[in-house]
Amino acid sequence: MSAMATPIVNRRIPGESGTWVFLFGDMLLFGAFFVTFLVERATAPEVFDAARTTLHIGVGVTNTLVLLTSSLCAVLTINAMRANQHAIATRSAAAATVLGMTFIALKVYEYVSLGAAGHGPGANDFYLYYFILTGLHLFHVCLGLGALSFVLSQTRRHDLSDTRTALVEGAACFWHLVDLLWIFLFALLYLVS
Repeated sequence: MSAMATPIVNRRIPGESGTWVFLFGDMLLFGAFFVTFLVERATAPEVFDAARTTLHIGVGVTNTLVLLTSSLCAVLTINAMRANQHAIATRSAAAATVLGMTFIALKVYEYVSLGAAGHGPGANDFYLYYFILTGLHLFHVCLGLGALSFVLSQTRRHDLSDTRTALVEGAACFWHLVDLLWIFLFALLYLVS
């Protein structure tokens, strides 16, 4: 009986090591903000609960689905690039970018409607934290759209060097971080009572 040879698979972490230092540092920063929010929430739970009910849960859910779908498109982009399927990579990177812009449009709509209802950052501590946390996240979405634009520009290249491949993977990983942070923000701001 002959033994089947197991193929050796080179496993590696996508991107560059510096990318992961940045991503973990960013997660720690947001983690500190989350803890601060929870501590402040414990001092005035009634105020935070009442303010939470004024948020647009439908917009929050839609934004969550938009970012999850965008992250899926980023995964499809990287897989298509690895398989030299440039047309699929280009379309999925473009879709991820459009979905990121959709997130921004929905967030701006939510900001404007909250402000029009008198729920601006100065209304109470909940809204102050809401605008700080979601504003910081929105800044990350804008940075992520820049990263996705870079990925989109690379989908047309037929030969990516190892360095350029690591940059593309790192950009996609940053976009996944944006998605992950939003999931925590959505739960913390919209759902936790």
